[in-house]
Amino acid sequence: MSQTLQAVRGMNDILPADAETWEYFEDIVRDWLQSYGYRPIRMPLVEPTPLFKRAIGEVTDIVEKEMYSFEDALNGEQLTLRPEGTASCVRAAIQHSLIPSAGPQRLYYYGPMFRHERPQKGRYRQFHQIGVEALGFAGADTDAELILMCARLWEDLGLEDVSLEINSLGAPEERALHRAALIAYLEQHQDRLDEDGKRRLHTNPLRILDTKNPELQAIVEAAPKLADYLGEDSKAHFDAVQVFLKDAGIPYRINHRLVRGLDYYNRTVFEWVTTRLGAQGTICAGGRYDGLFEQLGGKPQPAAGFAIGIERLLLLWQACGGEAERPLPDAYVVSVGEQAQRVAMRAAESLREHGFAVLMHCGGGSFKSQMKKADASEAPVAIVIGEDEAAAGEVGLKPLRGAGAQQRVALDGLPEAMAALLYSEEPEQDEQGA
Repeated sequence: MSQTLQAVRGMNDILPADAETWEYFEDIVRDWLQSYGYRPIRMPLVEPTPLFKRAIGEVTDIVEKEMYSFEDALNGEQLTLRPEGTASCVRAAIQHSLIPSAGPQRLYYYGPMFRHERPQKGRYRQFHQIGVEALGFAGADTDAELILMCARLWEDLGLEDVSLEINSLGAPEERALHRAALIAYLEQHQDRLDEDGKRRLHTNPLRILDTKNPELQAIVEAAPKLADYLGEDSKAHFDAVQVFLKDAGIPYRINHRLVRGLDYYNRTVFEWVTTRLGAQGTICAGGRYDGLFEQLGGKPQPAAGFAIGIERLLLLWQACGGEAERPLPDAYVVSVGEQAQRVAMRAAESLREHGFAVLMHCGGGSFKSQMKKADASEAPVAIVIGEDEAAAGEVGLKPLRGAGAQQRVALDGLPEAMAALLYSEEPEQDEQGA
């Protein structure tokens, strides 16, 4: 007997009940994004490996340890399953000259991303993200609007225990000055750094500030702050973002250790975090990445965006009482007999043609067993067809919820009768209650 195959660890099936929740959630998200003028874009799941090495940075956890990369056996290309979406979106904008041809772009996408991580609740090897990218916009107003967008979604979903952390990473030259000071400071404590810190000391010291190692917290708290190295333009930009947030009544905390794990960020960075999901507390993160277009071979363009982890957001939404509306059929079609089955097929298609959702019983069975399934479907109406109804060219309409007797109607008049049964209002009473 052959071995039963399982899904790859950390890459999960989304079964019908959960998939319906995802679709319900995606409808909310689509309406929210469109209300801010964002348009959809869809990029490939597989990209050239150099795209992510250049965009994300070679000395990052993603590139060093987490990417699913392989050589295409057909042509020898080095390819990677996308670990994030921003680099792909910018690559598409450059390749298709989106901004020169149509001006600044507000774009969104959602779909699977891939990282080779240790699977745990809310953190998987195939996970899903909503990505929002504002390409060609330079102002602090764009940064603030992206943050306000998130706050609007949390409100629409009824989320609780979500807080905002922001920081500014300044310009590259400001980060270079801070980097030199940070390395000099950390070298004084090199013997106390963990292996990860020692490895990053001269390659990506900013990431040491984001360490979760409790033994290093005192060291990183006392480290030089990037805010002290910001120039006037960077300070003014960050101050302007804060003014917009205060005007909107959005509370926030400046977290000087917030650096993000991707090398392409500059100026504003932000994270939305919660304490309800344990260690995986970040549900949304983003910021400005003005240098990425040029880094990927395009003409310089300002840009900013964010990504939301769908699995984590759904966990939080459900923890806060969120629940999807389950789609239910308008009618369940029951039939017994060969002729009745043929009429049933015509009846179901006639109703669907008029916009009704219809579940037709297949596979035979007695009226009693079929009616049990009709009731379990939670449809408000059963369409009942036996030999008598089929011979007369009629069907029976049986209300399954509330009062009402079964009625027989002509097959040709079924859609109208169905509409009258489902959508008719109670007759109004006169002033005497007659």
